[in-house]
Amino acid sequence: MSYHEILYPPIEPFAHHSFQVDQQHTLCVEESGNPQGTPILFVHGGPGGGCSPIHRQFFNPSDYRIVLFDQRGCGKSRPHACLTNNTTAHLIEDIEKIRRHLKIEKWVLFGGSWGSTLSLLYAQTYPERVLGLILRGIFLCRNQDVQWFYQQGANQFFPEFWKDFIAPVAPEKRHDMIGAYHEILTSDNEILRMRAAEAWSIWEGRTSTLKTSPDLVSHFGDPHHALAMARIECHYFKHESFIEENQILNNIHIIKDIPTTIIQGRYDMVCPVNQAIELANSLPQAKLIVSSYAGHSAFELELCQALVDTTDSYSELGSSL
Repeated sequence: MSYHEILYPPIEPFAHHSFQVDQQHTLCVEESGNPQGTPILFVHGGPGGGCSPIHRQFFNPSDYRIVLFDQRGCGKSRPHACLTNNTTAHLIEDIEKIRRHLKIEKWVLFGGSWGSTLSLLYAQTYPERVLGLILRGIFLCRNQDVQWFYQQGANQFFPEFWKDFIAPVAPEKRHDMIGAYHEILTSDNEILRMRAAEAWSIWEGRTSTLKTSPDLVSHFGDPHHALAMARIECHYFKHESFIEENQILNNIHIIKDIPTTIIQGRYDMVCPVNQAIELANSLPQAKLIVSSYAGHSAFELELCQALVDTTDSYSELGSSL
């Protein structure tokens, strides 16, 4: 079986929006599925990952009004790989602007990895606008969580891939990989910048699945995707993601009554399972699903099945509107 057999069939959007959120940034927003269905927002990862047409297929198009958007600086949003006015607070307000623009009263948020971070932070800012949360590959975005993947932790499991990741960085600067990469990715040397962006993004692509997927690595290595992913991720992590340390768990009481399902791969090396457990322990109402044979990617079979099963079960939340 492949994940294509689990997902709903491909669909085309019924609406495209080029949505200007400030003088600098214009976001690409699309709607598909049933215009009268339960509104659901796909919140992509990264930050800087962007959306793909396949992301529409996690949702029954008869039941859901499916909204996808590319966050600032990535995907089809413009300007590409732009770091100006690109912070977590900006992204939270962008989501709220999209909701108001589309005249949606409340919606379900579906987010994985950084998408889980942003979904949680939006829900804590606008809890009255959230029908439910479907979260995968939990990323609490604390310093320890970032350090695990970019400094000390995941490197112990993928030493051969780590060697390629650290290659663009001078040995004397490898004690601070985020800082060193930030220096390169914001430099004026285009050749070094692109080499670093590719190495940064491929590290994530190689480690996102239980068994490394050549197709996923190829996607992450695409220069257009890699530049936005690397520059924006590194920009955020260099600045502690523009949030307070442990902000999500410290404010968890705000969302204690929102229906929440947490879906996590047991062998997730990008966002280890301890983060999902800590989140679930802080949210007594949440349902926790730990997939025994999965890593980080939403397209691993167990995770994909759990995500689709959960979206099916959440479709009735819109009946309360």
